[in-house]
This record gives sequence, C-alpha cells and structure tokens, in this order.
Amino acid sequence: MNRYDNIYRCTMAVGLLLFIGAMLVLQLLTPDREFSEAENRVLQQMPDFSLQSLASGTFTSAFEKYVSDQFPVRDVWIGVKSATDRFIGKKESNGVYLGKDGYLIQQFTPPANGDLPDKLEAVRSFDAATPALRKYVMLVPTAVTLLADKLPAYAPAGDERAYLDQVRHSLDSDIRFVDVYPALDAQREQPIFYKTDHHWTTRGAYYAYRELCKQMGITPKAEEDFNIRQVTDEFYGTLYSKSGFRHMQPDSIELYLPKEEAKYTVEYVDEQRTTDSLYELENLDKKDKYAVFLNGNHALIKITTAHSKGKKLLVVKDSYANSLIPFLAEHFSEIYVADLRYYEEDVAKLVRDHDIHDMLLLYNINTFCTDLSIRNISGGSK
Repeated sequence: MNRYDNIYRCTMAVGLLLFIGAMLVLQLLTPDREFSEAENRVLQQMPDFSLQSLASGTFTSAFEKYVSDQFPVRDVWIGVKSATDRFIGKKESNGVYLGKDGYLIQQFTPPANGDLPDKLEAVRSFDAATPALRKYVMLVPTAVTLLADKLPAYAPAGDERAYLDQVRHSLDSDIRFVDVYPALDAQREQPIFYKTDHHWTTRGAYYAYRELCKQMGITPKAEEDFNIRQVTDEFYGTLYSKSGFRHMQPDSIELYLPKEEAKYTVEYVDEQRTTDSLYELENLDKKDKYAVFLNGNHALIKITTAHSKGKKLLVVKDSYANSLIPFLAEHFSEIYVADLRYYEEDVAKLVRDHDIHDMLLLYNINTFCTDLSIRNISGGSK
C-alpha cells in the first residue's frame, strides 16, 4: 500500500465521519415531525423506554422506525432513491409497480394462510342476527386486475378474481353478491382509476353504482343528470406517497353534482359535527385530496336526504365507498356509513335501533383481503 492509498483512505474515512456527524447534528437540531405530507402518513415518534419494552424487543423495533422516520431531510433522500431506481430501470417499489402511461399500480398478494374463513363466519353470524335486512356485498377488483396491460413486463400481479370468486361462492344464498368486474372491464378505456392513487375515480364509482342499482331494483341516474365538475388537477395519491416514485403527473378529481338541487344533512356522529354537503371542499387544499368525499373515513356517518319516504341503507365499508355513496343519496331517506376500522359498537344493534332495511358491504378486494376489522361485524370489538 503506497502513500497515496493511505491518503485516499484517510480522506474517505474523515469524509464519512464528517457526514455522520453532520447527520447527527441535524437529527438533534431538527424538530421531530408528526406527519409526512410527501408520504401521507403519521411518522413514528420517540418511543417510551422501559425495561419490559426493551426485553420484549418492542422498544428496539419502535426506535429503529423512529430513527428511519425522523431521519434529516428524509423526503429529499426518498426523492433521490426514486430517481436512482428509475434511472436503473427499476419498476417496483414498496409493493407498487411503475406501470405504463404514468400509472402506479399496487400489488395484490393474498396471505398464504389468510383469515378469510374467520371473516366469512363473521358475515354469516351477522346475517343470522339480522334476518330481515337485505344484504349486498360488493368487492371491487383494483387496477392490478382491470388494468393489467399497464403493468411492467413479467410483473407478478396475483389473482384477485380467484379470491373474489372464493368469497362469492362462500356467501350464504340470501346475501346478494354484486359483481362489478364486467361493468368496470367494459369501461376500462375510460379513466376508472387514478394514476397515483389506489382508489377508483368518481367515474369508476359511477359505473359500479349503476350495477348496484340493477341488483337493488332501483333506477340509476343517467350521467346526463349530473354536472361533472373537475375540482382539482393537482392530486398526488396514496401510491405516489407509498412508492416514493416521483416526477409523476398529478391526477384530477371530478365530482358528479346532481343537476336537480338536492338537500342533505350529514352528521359525523363521533365528532358531533353536522354539515349540509357530501363533500368537504377544504380538503382540496390538503395532501389527501380524496378526503373531499365525505371528509375521509369516520367511525359512523348519518346522511339524511330529502326523500323522507325512502328506505334506509347501511353501508359497511372501506374508503372506496366514499366516492360512491353520493350517488346512493339519490335513492334513500337515510344512509348510515360505518367503517369497522373505527366503529366499535354492535352493528346489528345499529340496524335494529334505526330500522334499517338494506345493507351494502363495500370493500376493494385488497382491503378485504388484508384488513382484520371486518371480523367485528358480528358483534363489535368490545
């Protein structure tokens, strides 16, 4: 080893130490952030220390996540990594594919030993407890199935349709399964999914609404009955946040507003807040612009319409329902919206207390596959 090699190694070591030192100083001087706008998620805070949490490993795990989440200029590093990945041709990041035509598409990977039997048993128990309630189940295939031609070459997509059929054939005969795949597939050349977000667009939700109306025996509103209004063209959604892929074109969000004036009372029950609109337009100035629909997710929402002699509907759902429910408000006197990720009360009691006639269980297939809260439908989590 010659003198120049020693100088080079020493220079590199000093540079590395200076970099680490600078990062440590920045870590100490930079206040911890609670939320990342770029990633659209809550960041890990400094965990409380105890000998018990240290022994169990929970403190170490939480601390590692804290250091990662609070790393100085984290968003800059994510952008650098994304640019590097795209430069070397990488088409997948954090379970999200970089697809054709600017689409980001979430993988579907059902667990090998899933808890589907437990979920179906919970639905059966709820069905037995509410025999007079007409029930409809809509599980929505996502873009990974309906826009499979947008996936990178040889990308494993999983089989959403097989999982969907497994659920369909496992339901009791009195529960009506609403298959929206054919209706959405027929419109796949239309923008039925956002490019940077995992949700369907309002147009996609409209096509599913028409299919649901067929099953319910009600006449859907024609597209001509709505004023279609674009309310933003600067929407970067969940997949943009999750993947880290940057330099994408933003999405636009449309609202289908009835041409005939409609009056609503929307009560956010837990928050004890009431409004007269199905849309929270202030959320268009925030990162999560999809929350323009029903102000995002809440434990329980009660919607009262001007159709005083109409039926009452319960929607048990994930966030896919948020953009479809405004269409249903044209056909029911009251709609109760329960999100089991937050609603901890007895759903059957909710049905009895409010004399609800119909129920729609609406999830995208990915959420239904992975979310455990659906098991609470048979009696709440208490």
